[in-house]
Amino acid sequence: MEWRNESIITEFILLGFGELQELQILIFLLFLIIYIMTMTENLLIIAIVVTDRHLHIPMYFFLGNLSFLAICYSTTIIPRILVSLLTDDQSVPVHGCIMQLSTFSFLAVTECYLLAAMSYDRYVAVCRPLHYSVLMNIRVYLQLMAGSWFTSLMINITLLSAILQLTFCGHNVIDHFFCDFAPMMKLTCSYSFGQQVKLLSTFTSSFSILPPFILTVGSYGCIIAAIFRISSSTGRQKAFSTCSSHLTVVTVFFGTLTVVYVLPDTNELRELNKVLSVFYTILTPLVNPLIYSLRNKDVHIALKKAASKWAVSI
Repeated sequence: MEWRNESIITEFILLGFGELQELQILIFLLFLIIYIMTMTENLLIIAIVVTDRHLHIPMYFFLGNLSFLAICYSTTIIPRILVSLLTDDQSVPVHGCIMQLSTFSFLAVTECYLLAAMSYDRYVAVCRPLHYSVLMNIRVYLQLMAGSWFTSLMINITLLSAILQLTFCGHNVIDHFFCDFAPMMKLTCSYSFGQQVKLLSTFTSSFSILPPFILTVGSYGCIIAAIFRISSSTGRQKAFSTCSSHLTVVTVFFGTLTVVYVLPDTNELRELNKVLSVFYTILTPLVNPLIYSLRNKDVHIALKKAASKWAVSI
């Protein structure tokens, strides 16, 4: 009960990128540009998917959901960073920090399962095209979507209910740019229960990341095998280019999550966590629309139609 001799803290101090003090303005402008680009790209994709009836098929509804996740993702993380860089106010209430962690975790787990569902959709489309309308009908699509959101919700309710029982005391400095789990757990004085929460987090993280990752990589492996059977070299090269870019983004996303949340928390990895976190919190929402949607031929056509209608209305 040593924590009784220490003061209970009510707010955390996020150091953010304090070690780069001389680059604060540059970092602020960079993150502001990234946030504006992320919001613009993803809002555009959602608008196109909703308004163009030719895109009302499971693949594009998945992309619309992915864009919605990216918007929520970015809004959960980046605005707080921008405020901190602009005002030097690095304080965050403890419950506010926990809510940011919970919201981010909920969105990240949902994206893991959504990417797995999207990879299955592409597997069926490429490897079993004659059965696509049966295997990926509206009922299956709704089940996959609802399953992604519901599974993530249940996982995060379990973890959140445990974190809310923790007590934080002593120093209140978090060496990170957002309220991540591992840096927060260093400040808890609920020592024995804190160890149980860490074990729970490791289990839920493994369940949230590894099965979707295996399913996603397996689906793309089958797709690549099918691509090599394409007789046309031009068609094979185009399909492989698209598939490899998808697989690269997925590998970076799942890989960085695995290093941060599944592997043991060592001093060497601890130094990398802040850098790796930039990939899945900031860069992934920016890059996903470019890789999954804006390179797509049907999306290009829909964008041209929308631009033409807009030009005529002016």
